[in-house]
Amino acid sequence: QVQLEESGGGLVQAGGSLRLSCAASRSIFSPMGWYRQAPGKQRELVATITSGGSTNYADSVKGRFTISRDNAKNTVYLQMNSLKPEDTAVYYCNAKFGTFNQGNYWGQGTQVTISS
Repeated sequence: QVQLEESGGGLVQAGGSLRLSCAASRSIFSPMGWYRQAPGKQRELVATITSGGSTNYADSVKGRFTISRDNAKNTVYLQMNSLKPEDTAVYYCNAKFGTFNQGNYWGQGTQVTISS
C-alpha cells in the first residue's frame, strides 16, 4: 500500500501560478500523474510521468503545466502557469501499480480555485 499526500493547492487569480506537490510514502517506480475533477464533471487526466521522465499532457494544459518528479524524494510536482478559471478543480495525485500498471493509488485531493 502507498499513501500519497498532496499539497500546494489554493486560490489564485487568472494568469497566476501554483505548484502542486505529491509525496509518496515509499519509492514508486511506476508512472505517476495528476488528475482533476471539476464540480459536475468526470475526473480527467492532467499529466503523467514515468520513472524515466517521459511525460504526457492533456491538450488543455499543454504549454502551461509542467509535471516533474524527484525519485529520490518520492515526490511528483505539477507546475501550473497561466492559470484559467476553467482549471478550477480538485487535483488528485495518482500512482500506478501492478505488472501492467493496472492498479491505482490516489491521494485525497487538493482544491485549486482560479478567480477571473
